[in-house]
Amino acid sequence: MDQSVCNSVPYSETGYFSQLVLDFLAEHPHIRSFYTYPPLRPDLDALIHAKKAQPLQRDVLVKALQAQYAGLEVHDAVTENIRLLEQPGTFSICTAHQPNIFTGYLYFVYKILQTVKLAADFKQQRPQYNFVPVYYMGSEDNDLDELGSIYLNGKTLTWPTRQAGAVGRMRPEGLEELIVQIESLLGYGKHAEELVQLLRNAYGQHDDIQQATLYLVNALFGRFGLIVLIPDTPLFKKQYIPVMKEELLHQTSYKLVSDTIEKISQHYKVQANPREINLFYLTDNSRERIVKEGEQWKVLHSNIAFTATELDEELHSNPERFSPNVILRGMLQETILPNIAFIGGGGEIAYWLELQALFAHYRVPYPMLVMRNSFLLVDAVSRKWLQNLGLCIKDLFGNVNELVNNFVLQHTNATLVLKKEYDALEQLFDELEAKARSIDVTLVSSVGAERQKALKSIGRLEHKFLRAEKKKFAWQTDQIRQLRDKLFPANSLQERKENFMPWYIHEGSALFDRILANMQPLSDQLQIIYEQDNKELLP
Repeated sequence: MDQSVCNSVPYSETGYFSQLVLDFLAEHPHIRSFYTYPPLRPDLDALIHAKKAQPLQRDVLVKALQAQYAGLEVHDAVTENIRLLEQPGTFSICTAHQPNIFTGYLYFVYKILQTVKLAADFKQQRPQYNFVPVYYMGSEDNDLDELGSIYLNGKTLTWPTRQAGAVGRMRPEGLEELIVQIESLLGYGKHAEELVQLLRNAYGQHDDIQQATLYLVNALFGRFGLIVLIPDTPLFKKQYIPVMKEELLHQTSYKLVSDTIEKISQHYKVQANPREINLFYLTDNSRERIVKEGEQWKVLHSNIAFTATELDEELHSNPERFSPNVILRGMLQETILPNIAFIGGGGEIAYWLELQALFAHYRVPYPMLVMRNSFLLVDAVSRKWLQNLGLCIKDLFGNVNELVNNFVLQHTNATLVLKKEYDALEQLFDELEAKARSIDVTLVSSVGAERQKALKSIGRLEHKFLRAEKKKFAWQTDQIRQLRDKLFPANSLQERKENFMPWYIHEGSALFDRILANMQPLSDQLQIIYEQDNKELLP
């Protein structure tokens, strides 16, 4: 049996997941009261019943989506799913993510495929209903430092733009130069030319980042029926006017969420803190906080200010200019979608746990929270190295120095752990201490000091022995470190650093099918996906 192969590692054994996430999945009493549905055991009937009772403007949802997809080549599965959304027996499975250039991190792909798989699983369990996967684009995010870079084959590529405001509204100028760099870094692959052309079509033929991202995600995942939703439109924001008005006038979310945070913070680090007003004012070139000063509402870093009457008029005339922050974003999503499950990463789950009272206040059904799947893609070369070293993939999740030391200790013929010597030394000094006590009790402390010096000397010798023995295993220890760096770039989970493209150029869309085949959408395990030996080797 190949000892290097294991199919999964519990999140709790990886060292990469917060205690809050682990307790959330385990339904620990410290956190269980802050969410409605078990994260690994869906109560589908309860979810459907709650969402059926919510008034939804399904006709507006379908109209907005059709407008967003106008002019795109749309897969029949997407067209059908948009049509189904108008029916009261259709529900969505949603994930949300910002429009990172070139999709950003590998986990972006995992989140989207997980919505596809969970929707299919729910359909199998309740065939009388329809479940459609939705990617809710956080295009109003203005964190360009986060969204404007990708990590590719050991190099970080950054978009050198001076634009400001919502990243989704930015023009994709200057990205052609990055695409040229991507093409060079990726090198040869059966699907490389196809992928690079797809990037050029996305970012070279669309007016802004959100439209480019819509095109790219639709081209990659449209065959699965994935619907891309861009909330930055008056049709969606109009439905949220009552919530935004109450937020502006009464700062409701601050009070409700602060109470929840106070309780959560007794056991966990808080993910997101509310502001008194959790809305931004959005223009083509800026996204700035709204603050209340006296009887006026001001937009920071601008000359824009409103009286109560002017604010109400602006809100009703131009609702798209008001942008919710992290505290209010999720409820907008649940207001416009017939959504029953939300798939998010650890950070997203953490801030959603702060929001249950807010949802209850506005009588919006709180969805089932699902921890996004995590994967480690292991190429054939890495798998072969693991076999040759006699290591299990689980070993690589630990500290690399400890792993190297343990490897040497297990494979050396020399005795590197000086336990017998330590024991003999302790026995010697026990005898010396007894003799010192019989002569003059004040000599005991001197014996103790000499004991510590001797023990430190043995420890230094032990370290030198190990260091010398490591030289005999130089190629193995170098290979262990190379493996660790390759599969855990920058000492991070692969999915939080790498982009999907180095794998896609060799496999094309079959990469997504391979991930789907290994996916368990409700899981507390990090899944390991191995490349088959007879496939083209990854670089």
